[in-house]
Amino acid sequence: MIDNNYRWYPVYTRSRAEKKAYEELIRKGINAYLPLRKTLKQWSDRKKWVEEPLLKSYLFVYISSKEYAEVMMTNGIARFLYFSGHIAAMPSQQIEHLKLLLATEQDLEVFDHDIKPGQKVWVKAGPFKDMAGELVSIHNKQRIILRLDNIGYSIEINTSMAFVAPL
Repeated sequence: MIDNNYRWYPVYTRSRAEKKAYEELIRKGINAYLPLRKTLKQWSDRKKWVEEPLLKSYLFVYISSKEYAEVMMTNGIARFLYFSGHIAAMPSQQIEHLKLLLATEQDLEVFDHDIKPGQKVWVKAGPFKDMAGELVSIHNKQRIILRLDNIGYSIEINTSMAFVAPL
């Protein structure tokens, strides 16, 4: 069934192909959105501010169902995301909120797991790398309280939630 209603759809790109896929979609006349954030990258000889995708391997297209095939024939696009057997659509309001968040230039942190207090976790990077314990609470995105299994104490540590993974 062809639907002429335009909606925002998240699409999955090949690894590190977000910008090229976005440029190709724009060149085709397809309305697309690639949320970018500025980050300071450091090499051995210099530092440089670069724009990188906020969500790795994702971008968003505003299309009707007639344009599905055209999006899929774009270099760098791997697939649409599906939910309950249908191509997943996003409310326009969520895209607008994402644009507003990025416009504030706040330091945003994105991680792809939902960890709740009481869960067993493992710190996978940073100064507390390889520490395991139980997440007691999250004070903000940088300060968490971790109950250490082997000594029975809790410790509040400063580490990014992006560095913490469920066990």
